Amino acid sequence: MKKILFALCIILTVTNCNDDFIKRSSLTQIAENNFWQSEQDAFLALNGVYSTLQSKSLYGGNLNGWQGFPGFDGLGDNAFNQYKWEGLGLFMEGTIDPSSGQLGAIWNDLYRGIARANAVIKNVQTISEDLVSADTKKELLGQGYFLRALFYFNLAVYYEDAPLITEPQTLENAYVPKNTYAEITAQIVEDLKLAVDYLPTSQPDNLYGYATKGAALGLFARVQLYNHQYDGDYGVLKLTEQAMGLGYSLDPNYAALFTPEKEQSPEIVFSIRFLRGAATNNGETFSGTYQGTPKVDQRPMPNLVNDYYCIDGLPVTSSPLFNPADQRQNRDPRATATIYFKGDQYYDDPVKVFPGNGPTSYGMRKYIRRGPDAEGNASYGEGSQDFYLIRYADILLMRAEAMAETGDLSGATGLVNQIRDRVGMPHVEAVEGAVNQTQMIDIVRHERRVELALEGLRFMDLKRWGEVEDGFNRAAADPVGSYNPQYLGGRSEVFPIPQNEIDVNSNLVQNPVWQ
Repeated sequence: MKKILFALCIILTVTNCNDDFIKRSSLTQIAENNFWQSEQDAFLALNGVYSTLQSKSLYGGNLNGWQGFPGFDGLGDNAFNQYKWEGLGLFMEGTIDPSSGQLGAIWNDLYRGIARANAVIKNVQTISEDLVSADTKKELLGQGYFLRALFYFNLAVYYEDAPLITEPQTLENAYVPKNTYAEITAQIVEDLKLAVDYLPTSQPDNLYGYATKGAALGLFARVQLYNHQYDGDYGVLKLTEQAMGLGYSLDPNYAALFTPEKEQSPEIVFSIRFLRGAATNNGETFSGTYQGTPKVDQRPMPNLVNDYYCIDGLPVTSSPLFNPADQRQNRDPRATATIYFKGDQYYDDPVKVFPGNGPTSYGMRKYIRRGPDAEGNASYGEGSQDFYLIRYADILLMRAEAMAETGDLSGATGLVNQIRDRVGMPHVEAVEGAVNQTQMIDIVRHERRVELALEGLRFMDLKRWGEVEDGFNRAAADPVGSYNPQYLGGRSEVFPIPQNEIDVNSNLVQNPVWQ
């Protein structure tokens, strides 16, 4: 089976009408007495947690609507959300507010996932080993801890202070106050310690898509990198060292990597899986596009395009190989694999050539479909492209960054060279030469940008580097029509808590920068 079918089935049974109706259980809380009766129930519940990741506000995306995390390079300097009303463009221009439906949707879906993960963790801990073996219980718990950490990490990055809920709730304890970013992060760390310990190195083919030890190590490294925790048993260096010993490798074909055919490449550490179909109900639209122009609502910014070097390893501002009349020529192959330039064929059936129109004059190529699928389904409908949450290239770059930050310049150089080798770009020593620590940090940051562009990580990188304002300024300096990014301090670095959540919960207080 190519994909896991994510569906949580809870059956409510109505009994005969008699006087027992006056003894009914609460109609506002899920009954547990007819669920958690078998291993199948436990896996159904776990699949329900995974299904939350597929929501449009998280990783499923939209063609005309909130982009979800795959579109989050629109926060910063990598991409322009041409349909600004979808939320990202409004956030960049400083005109969004706590009543935004888009921000409310992401908050709600993250907490929906957390609630389902909490139910899995609690019930798997207590279910009898006569029903679920000890080994299976351990792996199920590892999945629950991994997923809860993922949901909370997104909350920590984008909302910072938020309620920390680790047990199933009832109406009586539903109205909780915020916890601090530090408290949320501490819980994420504890969850990921358990996930690393409990999860297997690989999954059988029929469970491909469930988290593994490598996925937990990769997410853990991302969390620790975000918090500048490089050393120690749970620092980036140790975590990435463990992940590098699990058999992952860079795919030799970068351009083909972001297609359904490469979804099980040895480079993919963890992905959000999708399968379009009437029987599955879990297709995605983040890879969707219309015929008339590639991915109209997410346009690569000129400053991103200009950051791709020429094949001699030099910037376009200094390389003699750069041709302003045809910017595709002699460029880092990742540029033409990620971006459509004027003259590129972007649609195959019927054939369409990109005229270089649109507000930025560039089109998004990475992940984006090139026509109807094999069954004739339109490119603007639901598709089956997995979204790669963690790639092995990212693990190497996280390690390179930690090495650069801790002074291991040789180690960082070797990892950057490994990334460049995959696309035939020259080594650091051949172009940049001998570098100091500050220069090496800049090299790694540049490599992250061009390797991971349009994969939803740019805002997270800018924020942990303290460069959000710089990103806004670069976006504002690009000649992009009526786009007016403006940096507003904290309001440009953290989402507001949705107003309707504050209205119904008197214990919940808005983030100070949004008060």
